Amino acid sequence: MARAKSARSGAGALARSASQLLHRAQQLALDIYAEELGPAAVTQRQFALLTAVAAYEGATQSDLVRVTGIDRSTLADMAARMIGKGLLARERSTSDARANAVRLTPAGRAALEDAAPKVARADARLLKLLGEASRRQGLVGLLRDLVMAGEALQAPPPAKAAKVAPPRRRTTAPSRPASKRANAAGRPSAR
Repeated sequence: MARAKSARSGAGALARSASQLLHRAQQLALDIYAEELGPAAVTQRQFALLTAVAAYEGATQSDLVRVTGIDRSTLADMAARMIGKGLLARERSTSDARANAVRLTPAGRAALEDAAPKVARADARLLKLLGEASRRQGLVGLLRDLVMAGEALQAPPPAKAAKVAPPRRRTTAPSRPASKRANAAGRPSAR
């Protein structure tokens, strides 16, 4: 009986850990997502990438990292796999020749259109667990605030104007003739 009660209470410290609770909530969200979309569907991250590419057609991979929150190497790997599946196409950016722009293919658009209502159902199922609408809206707002605050911490600081150091003042006496400069051994300095 104690074991069941402990599991329900979340084992004390774990029940008070925001990161642990977010992790468990994410697991629940992924389980509901998988039930709604099925095993052959795009993953939650792939859906996020498809949605971002649809909203920002021709965005660079760096832009998509900022929009989705998916780290650079993971996004590059995902994009490569989704290109291989025919969901995305990559080409040189017209605004930056060093960057790759990503766009949806017709198959990618179809996958997004197929998944979107199922993802909406998964989100609704997850939030329905909270009961009243104000709590659901509150949770989404808090999560958005948390993400935005974290992104603000990770943003590079604004560029500061470079300070130009004033010219250095000479603090030593002017050079003396070599005959007057001698080291302790009495030899002329090699200056």
